[in-house]
Amino acid sequence: MTHQDTARQESESPQADTVSTSPDLHAIARAQQGDHAAFAELYALHKRRVYSLCLRMLGNPTEAEDLTQEAFLQLFRKIRSFRGDSAFSTWLHRLTVNVVLMNLRRKGLNLISLDEALDTAPDSGPIRSFGAPDLHLNGAIDRMTLEKAVQDLPAGYRMIFVLHDIEGYEHNEIAAMLECSVGNSKSQLHKARLRLRQALAKTENREVTP
Repeated sequence: MTHQDTARQESESPQADTVSTSPDLHAIARAQQGDHAAFAELYALHKRRVYSLCLRMLGNPTEAEDLTQEAFLQLFRKIRSFRGDSAFSTWLHRLTVNVVLMNLRRKGLNLISLDEALDTAPDSGPIRSFGAPDLHLNGAIDRMTLEKAVQDLPAGYRMIFVLHDIEGYEHNEIAAMLECSVGNSKSQLHKARLRLRQALAKTENREVTP
């Protein structure tokens, strides 16, 4: 099973949030009728997940908090459009990604710089997913170290890495969201993984050096 399959299962499996058995099913229905208390329940249930996604994409806690609030404002406005065709968490997840991307575009930030886009791809060695053995994620590197390494990636690299390797989007989906080519998405992901391997290797070397 690939990392992408795992990521999608976590967000769309019955354990994560299947609409038919979701614990917030009634809260969703009530919120769609304008019940503010029900919306507060949804906020409490999903705020942490939304904030974590914003933080991974942005790498800035203050901006992540601001866009978490913006995502829930959008949820409040659009919740009546939720029809239950997918898990609520999946629907909210996509809404949040769109909020982050729209914010970056409003600020005039290019998610992938021209230099990065024109940069030739690194060696064509095998590409492994984040979490594979060649990243040396063997217990010596804790979660905080991993998150710091991801946050330190350049914005374009980080965005594609998070969307593909953590959130489970396919390259064609990422290309559509970021308005870039599929080849560019793949190239950026490859470079992001290489940078992470280098950063994590340095961390391990510091830890083992007496």
